[in-house]
Amino acid sequence: MSEMLSRVDRAKLPRHVAIIMDGNGRWASGRGLLRSAGHAAGVKTLKKILTTAVNLKLEALTVYAFSTENWKRPLAEVDFLMHLFSDYLEREKREMHENNVRIRFLGRTEDFSPLIQSQIRDATELMKNNTGVKFNIAADYGGRDEIIRAAQKLAAKAARGELDAENITVETFESELDTAGQPPVDLLIRTSGDMRISNFLLWQAAYAEFWFTKTPWPEFTPEEFIEALIEFGSRARRFGGVT
Repeated sequence: MSEMLSRVDRAKLPRHVAIIMDGNGRWASGRGLLRSAGHAAGVKTLKKILTTAVNLKLEALTVYAFSTENWKRPLAEVDFLMHLFSDYLEREKREMHENNVRIRFLGRTEDFSPLIQSQIRDATELMKNNTGVKFNIAADYGGRDEIIRAAQKLAAKAARGELDAENITVETFESELDTAGQPPVDLLIRTSGDMRISNFLLWQAAYAEFWFTKTPWPEFTPEEFIEALIEFGSRARRFGGVT
């Protein structure tokens, strides 16, 4: 690991990395295990990747934990995911706090159980003054839903006479997004082979570099994460212009 870290040009690191943690269920099914075993293994991977982000002093890391569409999954799987989410927050928040991580939750968190909502508030409050990695957990999150919610907030301000429509800019719109105050996504990683963004950070990833791997999330290692960061550093980012 230390050798891999030495290869990283810190000046070329992305400011904001987003990850679609895909393949937990398929990884488990392929081994004759319950899908829940894949989700449990995925949590262990997440801890390793967050630790790597802390060591590299990344500015922001966003992970897609649970989408607005994931409620369609079998009830037993959803219940397990909720229990896993609750257990993760309770077990890991102290270590994250000690590592100076600042946590934020993206999405409709009000739709979770009272227990999880309380844990979200507690974790957010505990880490609110930390200055390290901004760790965003997208839960009950959808990119389209986030954009609609932002538009509704701006429309409500306009209706109250607090905002003129012609004064709505990129900056004012971004200020109503769940990621307000954070940099746009520079690098979006998706594991397990699918090549789509699945309604994830649609606004924030407008100019993101994509990095896809066939490795399922439970097998995704810090070394492969670092490989993605190194490749990002070798890409020419023109933002519509020329080099």
